[in-house]
Amino acid sequence: MRWQRLFEDLEAQLEQEASAELRAEVADRTRAEQADVWLADRLRAAGPLEVALHLRDGAVVAGRVDDAAPEWVVVAEARGQALVPLASVSSVAGLPRRVAPPAGAVLRRTSLRTALRALARDRAAVRAAVAGAELAGTIDRVAGDHVDLALHAPGEPRRAGAVLEVRAVAIGALLVVRSA
Repeated sequence: MRWQRLFEDLEAQLEQEASAELRAEVADRTRAEQADVWLADRLRAAGPLEVALHLRDGAVVAGRVDDAAPEWVVVAEARGQALVPLASVSSVAGLPRRVAPPAGAVLRRTSLRTALRALARDRAAVRAAVAGAELAGTIDRVAGDHVDLALHAPGEPRRAGAVLEVRAVAIGALLVVRSA
């Protein structure tokens, strides 16, 4: 009788240890999986939800996420689209807990410079926000660490006579680039 209780107690202890080991392993795996979750993946998972990107200068970009890559996100705002470098984002409100599948190889390789080059190629009129200013114009070229922005009246096409000046803007200083 005593031996039976002894063996039952021993079996219960072994089950508790196995259960504790399993819980610890699940917790470790969960932490490891969370380490592979990127902000861009969570932004892409937002779908039709409205999110609010709080930028490092205190400004807020709110709208629906159209696309996101490791270095940038495109947000559909009420008045157009905004290309936001993720480096300028300090926090995001309205994000779901779910995560989109990792971006495809092409999207993962699409850097902020690549997105800016697409705007330059299309000769799109933009409004570029930097600390303390909003610059309206057209991106003439994208260099290694800066863009040449031909400043002209907002919403107007770039014409040689309309260009007020060409300003070099550090890519790292860009907070948001909006469609004009």
